[in-house]
Amino acid sequence: MLGIMVCCICDIAVSGTLTWSLIVLSSVLVTWIASFPVILLGKKGVLAAMIAISILIVPFMYILSILIKVNGVFHIGAIMSIVSLVFLWIIYITYRRLKERKLLATGITFLFAIPFTFLINCILSKMIGEPVIDIWDILSVFILFIIAAAFIIGDYARKKGYIG
Repeated sequence: MLGIMVCCICDIAVSGTLTWSLIVLSSVLVTWIASFPVILLGKKGVLAAMIAISILIVPFMYILSILIKVNGVFHIGAIMSIVSLVFLWIIYITYRRLKERKLLATGITFLFAIPFTFLINCILSKMIGEPVIDIWDILSVFILFIIAAAFIIGDYARKKGYIG
């Protein structure tokens, strides 16, 4: 609340009205609504938070595009948000199904990040002309794969009793 108030006061002092502080206000509001269930309920609130962010993210992208007067924010942001939500729901479901095997769930999450990296790159390539793959993508995929393998091997070692 203090941050919102400071931003609004500075915005009014500089421009005489609310301009850029509306971006801060809407961003903080969406963040609080989405995170409030987790704050109140802990792990039990994660599902409610996931539902909240799933409902709020596309309208937030629309509001953001209006506030900054750039249509591309909504067009690109909404599509990327939906792709990201699919990835978040996959992560959520993976951890729910593998409650007792968090190392395995983490490894699987890192593996799922690999095709999502390519999916996002393909979509952005069509939308804004970015290359589908560059050297940093290759490096990222390699790192994701190594991390995934480490977690999956760690889970296997734990399950076999090699580590505590």
